[in-house]
Amino acid sequence: MAEPRSDVARTPLDLVVERGGHVVATARQEGGAFGRARRRQLEIILVIAAQAGLAAALAALLAARLGPGARVFAPAAAVGTIATAIGQRVRRTLELLAGVGVGIAVSDLLRYLVGTGIVQTGVVVAVAIATALLVSGRGGPLVGQAGGTAVLIATLAPADRSLEVPRILDALIGGLAGLLVVAVLLPVNPLRVLDSSAQPVITELTRQLDAIAEAQTTRDAEAAMRALEALRGLGPDVGRLNDALSGAQEVVTIAPARWRRRQHFHRYAAALQHLEQVILYARSVARRSVTALQHDEPIPPALPVALSRLAEALRELHQACRDEREFTRTDQLVLESAECVGRAWGQGVRSVGEAMINDIRTAGSEVLRAAGHSTEESNELMRRATSAGEVEARPPARAHLYRPVPGRRRQPGQYRPRAHRVTPTRAERWRRTQSADGR
Repeated sequence: MAEPRSDVARTPLDLVVERGGHVVATARQEGGAFGRARRRQLEIILVIAAQAGLAAALAALLAARLGPGARVFAPAAAVGTIATAIGQRVRRTLELLAGVGVGIAVSDLLRYLVGTGIVQTGVVVAVAIATALLVSGRGGPLVGQAGGTAVLIATLAPADRSLEVPRILDALIGGLAGLLVVAVLLPVNPLRVLDSSAQPVITELTRQLDAIAEAQTTRDAEAAMRALEALRGLGPDVGRLNDALSGAQEVVTIAPARWRRRQHFHRYAAALQHLEQVILYARSVARRSVTALQHDEPIPPALPVALSRLAEALRELHQACRDEREFTRTDQLVLESAECVGRAWGQGVRSVGEAMINDIRTAGSEVLRAAGHSTEESNELMRRATSAGEVEARPPARAHLYRPVPGRRRQPGQYRPRAHRVTPTRAERWRRTQSADGR
């Protein structure tokens, strides 16, 4: 029985259907990743909202127990500590207390000197804000609390002579209630916070590295430009990642229940700190790819492969951080990328291609540093791997003229050039002739 033919010609409709199926599969995969990232973000939002509610209730309870007049401002201070100071709650609580103190001191002094009234209220607030800015050097809770306290003292003090102590008690109760909730009652999982913020950044970065590699292979300058725009749009995600690093650092520092996560967190955080530099070099590669394709410069086949290996190394780095595994596979993929870069160099590039090779090498060195290598070690590993790839693509021109050193066992890399005949100069030939005549 005859076997069915496998080389059946495909119609344009078949190509359209195949391409459409690929697009649908890609969209489904990206949509699933986006949905998972949004679910993780929603979990963090719910935890922070629960922390704020619990801190407000606790502050109101403590204020009611400690004395009248503090039932409103203490919960407000607690919510401000939770919601507006993620990652810096201890410092912001101290700033809040300092701001209340500055506002009370300035308003009491000026009330004694200039009295009370509409104009005096404006003067008190202006001086309190200026003093707070001089103390802190920038805006923040200290300045806001100083201005708010000055307003309260200047407007309500004539009717109520005992506002200073309750106001200080408000700030103290609210700040301590917020810290108690964050550190003891409802601390977040620092690794989950970190992973939920790192996942969209790494996913988008690796996707665009693959897109740049595909654009170089198909010589599609428009696709490279789209990848560049997508990489430029990573700024907000990187900002959220930096905030998550700060918040998780705070949790593992002040929350006893999370102290056992410190080692894992510091390893994860140390790796993610190099991610922003890798994004900068990826943007540079995308921009240079657009230039090279628009000017019809040659792009060796090994260059897109190097980008794909670098994207795989980043995925492996992220997975190793999550699972607390060794970075052996990450190192291997980065060095494979460096070897591909060396082969691309040996295959021949122009000025823009040379710049791309330098960017990929530097990005690979950053990934090795994220995997725990020192700067010197990372640069040396990248140099050796790149040299090996270059030699593989373009061996030394006079390698066949070298042979092992006789008389001892040859070690790798130990060669001695053959003895070459040295042509004597005209003066040496004349001296030799005179010596022979003299004999």
